[in-house]
Amino acid sequence: MKLSEQDAKLFFDLMWPLQYFVNKKLKIHTSIKSIDEYAESTDEEKLEVRNLLYADTNLIDSFVKENPQHLSGDKLSIITNWKNFIQGDFFIERLLKKCAIFIKERDVYGVLGLTQGFDELIPRSRIPLSVRTVLLPFKGKIIHDDLFQIYNIIFGGGTKRSLRENYMTAKQNNRIIVSLDPITTGLQKEKSSKPLKNWKTELNELADIAKKLRGSSEHPAIYGPAFSLVKASIEFSQTAATDSGDLDHLYKSLKKVERALNKSRTVLNRVENW
Repeated sequence: MKLSEQDAKLFFDLMWPLQYFVNKKLKIHTSIKSIDEYAESTDEEKLEVRNLLYADTNLIDSFVKENPQHLSGDKLSIITNWKNFIQGDFFIERLLKKCAIFIKERDVYGVLGLTQGFDELIPRSRIPLSVRTVLLPFKGKIIHDDLFQIYNIIFGGGTKRSLRENYMTAKQNNRIIVSLDPITTGLQKEKSSKPLKNWKTELNELADIAKKLRGSSEHPAIYGPAFSLVKASIEFSQTAATDSGDLDHLYKSLKKVERALNKSRTVLNRVENW
């Protein structure tokens, strides 16, 4: 969940000259006389420069136009894309193998580390974590800008569940944002060349078997609602497998499952002498 060593070096080779340019142009820390000195400056000094940089993205245009470091066109293009930054407070909701999950309101981002993966920086016991940072596009991926402000907040179960649901909803709907490039939208998934399994035949066979299930007065009272639950569940599965895009039909089938489940629960609640 981090950049390659080569890409991490490239990031800093571009970011520190840009921020040094802003520092010099706005005369913020006048004692800093070179890019190397700026790279060695404190996080507090860099934060001040960084915040002024993103407050006026015309500074990026000025840097690209003047090109004081004589950078190549490809490198200038990377810096220009940084105008598509996302700044603010985020929740780091989980750490995956490929990226860390950042959440800002309804938006869910997959973010890479720079020289270290987030699992090296953040103990999993501290997740979810509230941070303030800047997310940047970088060669088709999303990274942070190496400056973090961490809020020392302990979250309750309700907040954790809400963040988890935000992530799961975004994942299910294929809208985890993994690039801030204008042409890229949503989570990019590798499409399998293997065709999806069609379960229609198996579900029809199960439905034919389930039709034979019958409760009677000689059987325990739970048989009837339990068998109804089996039939309703198979019908719901058939709807999901053949008409998954019809939400009305899916909800209608699901209500049958819920009614059968409620009847089963009622019968169990009536049992005496447990």
